[in-house]
Amino acid sequence: MIKDNQTHLNRAHVVVDGLLVAGSYLFSYYVKFESFIADRNPAGHLPMPVYLSALYFLVPGYLFLYYMANLYTSRRALKMWNEFVDIVQANILGSIAFMVVLFALKQKDFSRSLIAIFFIINISLTTIAHGLLRKFLRYIRKKGYNIKHILLVGYSRAAEAYISRILDNPQWGYEVAGVLDDFVPIDTSYHGVKVVGKIEQLGTYLDNGNYDEITITLPLDDYDRLEELVAQCEKSGVHTKFIPDYSSLFPSNPYTEDVQGIPVINIRYVPLTNSFNKMAKRVVDIVGSLIGIVLTSPIMLAAAIAVKLSSKGPIIYKQERIGLNGEPFMMYKFRSMEVQTVSEEKKGWTTRNDPRVTKVGAFLRKFSIDELPQLFNILVGKMSLVGPRPERPQFVEKFKEQIPRYMVKHQVRPGLTGWAQINGYRGDTSIRKRIDYDIYYIENWSMAFDIKIILGTVRYGIFNKNAY
Repeated sequence: MIKDNQTHLNRAHVVVDGLLVAGSYLFSYYVKFESFIADRNPAGHLPMPVYLSALYFLVPGYLFLYYMANLYTSRRALKMWNEFVDIVQANILGSIAFMVVLFALKQKDFSRSLIAIFFIINISLTTIAHGLLRKFLRYIRKKGYNIKHILLVGYSRAAEAYISRILDNPQWGYEVAGVLDDFVPIDTSYHGVKVVGKIEQLGTYLDNGNYDEITITLPLDDYDRLEELVAQCEKSGVHTKFIPDYSSLFPSNPYTEDVQGIPVINIRYVPLTNSFNKMAKRVVDIVGSLIGIVLTSPIMLAAAIAVKLSSKGPIIYKQERIGLNGEPFMMYKFRSMEVQTVSEEKKGWTTRNDPRVTKVGAFLRKFSIDELPQLFNILVGKMSLVGPRPERPQFVEKFKEQIPRYMVKHQVRPGLTGWAQINGYRGDTSIRKRIDYDIYYIENWSMAFDIKIILGTVRYGIFNKNAY
């Protein structure tokens, strides 16, 4: 069974990570004190045994941080970039804890630069090792090994969505053996996955099948059977999951309250309604926008000159957008198109090879330089560094009638970049998909999530193929 293999794999994973932490630390010591770039002056250097003694605490401490970052849970459906971010966050916490301990022990002679070297080397080696493991697992899954066999109980929209996700991501190593349902005819097929029996036959399938996971995907009308089915699955010892058929109503990460033993699920929980969260994000926006303005000022100056010399019209283009709480504001960009009348502007958004875009404008759009003036929108509080992209009033009026939950995006400040944008949904792309990503961001906001999006923007958001 795959759960036995997963146990052995996790143990091996922990051992390898422990060796990587120790190896990274020893290599960092070599780089700092023994390599050709080492400081040869022994004055103030602690003896080698003192540095090596830190390993007694460093290895278990980092393994604990990796465990807290969920690096040892099944990560089949997680992208390598997300795992890299988790590794970086764990190492940041580890480095901070290391420094705090040294400060508490009043250990001034312990090399802080060694900790910095260790930080870089350990992240690099751990990321490479985890990436190689992913490639190895994908290889053996293509060979038919390490496959997780799943049986779905109930045919519903949730079942179809789950099957589609699995088929779109063969690298996860999931194989849907079939679906049990009482109302859909036997042999009914959805993308090659067939209804193989009735729900009342679940016990027989559990006894005779070698399933790694039972996923309950009942339609909403059948939820009165849920308790019975869960009990039956758990009695068999097979890992059981439940995918609700009302996911469109609930957030992806539901916020629950305990009312004297009764769990209460909030239909919409927005972390940024919390005063402390709002204040923390606003402080980051102010500091980040100021740093951004200073660092990009030469680029903005060059862009302003290029826009002025390339075509007639103003350097800065102002356009009304809808922001926090549905309030309109003027968003600033470097002008990248020929000057248009108000009626021409309202015809639609920019499309690929749009003739209205100037040559300089096309360059600015390709590298997102035209967006830089929005740093001033962020500084004055109309926008945020990270958040859903703001839309024009006429499109807001249109989409709020056509797309469920569209107006949820206005519960937070719009952003210069966002979760939808780094996943490729900007420009002339699906509005429904964009809203799904925006709502996921709103419901799952954290400062770490913002950092992840900013890193993602630096990685591939700036050169997004849909920026035109």
